Amino acid sequence: VQLQASGGGLVQAGGSLRLSCAASIRTFSTYRMGWFRQAPGKERESVAAISWSGNSIYYADSVKGRFTISRDNAKNTVYLQMNSLKPEDTAVYYCAAGGTTAWTHSGQGTQVTVSS
Repeated sequence: VQLQASGGGLVQAGGSLRLSCAASIRTFSTYRMGWFRQAPGKERESVAAISWSGNSIYYADSVKGRFTISRDNAKNTVYLQMNSLKPEDTAVYYCAAGGTTAWTHSGQGTQVTVSS
């Protein structure tokens, strides 16, 4: 199983980025998918998660109303649309796959830097 995140970069505060995570999982449509981030000196935190069907979605309070998670099961890809970015959103963003109670796979991250 491989998860490859992409789409990060440098953006000014208030800007937008769209992250993608391509998964080499044969049964991608059965996995819950999520995005995490880790800033320097901080613990990894959950940002958003989406059920296999897309009917159940979670957002961390810090990103509610600004970030949108979505998935395309036909493309084995999960997305994170990030709007109104803030400097505190600066981190390495990772995607993960798992079941209903645990994350079982994660991949290399993509750096997001928001300048003030």
